[in-house]
Formats: sequence, C-alpha cells, structure tokens
Amino acid sequence: MITEITTYSDACLDAINRLLPQLSSSGRQMTNDQLLSMIANNDTHLFVAEANGTMLGMLSLCTYATPTGRKWWVEDVVVDQQARGQHIGRSLVEHAIHYARTHGGGTIMLTSRPQRVAANQLYQSLGMQLKPTNVYQTQ
Repeated sequence: MITEITTYSDACLDAINRLLPQLSSSGRQMTNDQLLSMIANNDTHLFVAEANGTMLGMLSLCTYATPTGRKWWVEDVVVDQQARGQHIGRSLVEHAIHYARTHGGGTIMLTSRPQRVAANQLYQSLGMQLKPTNVYQTQ
C-alpha cells in the first residue's frame, strides 16, 4: 500500500533512516526536525510503500512553478533490499506520476545514475525518456 506521510512518528523516522543507507552510502541520517519540515512543506510529498506495518520503500515528490510551467522532481527512490523484485519501486513511481498528473500536471523529472541498471529500465518502462543534459550541483 502506498501512502503519503503527513504526520510525524518516531517509527516512521526510524524506518526512513533504515532505508537511507540503501539509497546512498554518503547519505546522512534524517533528524526529527528534518522530517517535520518535510511534512510541513506543501510542495514536498513523501510517499512510502508499506506491508504488514513495515516500510518497504519510499520516494519524495517535489514541485515548483516556473515561467515554462509546473515542474515535479522525483527524488530518493529506494526499496528495501529484502523487498526488491516485488514491483514496489514501480508502484511508488506510478503513484508519484499519477499524483503529479492529478495535482496540476506539468513535467515530471528524475535523475538516476547509469550504474542503476534496473532503476533506469523501470523508468523507461514507465514511458520516461532519457533527456540529454548536463546536471550541475554545488554542496
């Protein structure tokens, strides 16, 4: 079942912090203040996949308006290693796409490392197209 996290709980924070190292080895643990801030932000949506009271995966969907239209970014997609291969990632991304389309539409984007072969195949199977671009970041 896919739900949006709209209220804080220590159990939710613990589950997120259990998943984060599976997303990135350089990621830091989320604090309760960070989770509270995310939940309070109307332009950020944290969707989780749960079964039998256990969080199996999550993703963030963020939105903003630009002169060229509404943009949506899918971020931090992760499925617990023990639950991979059960279409949980697909369900999460499909849910995010549906949410964006029914809440203002616009362009839905995400980035994924080329090494994440299964993830890239998933995104392409959902009709997402690889966009030739350069991505820049600062720390």
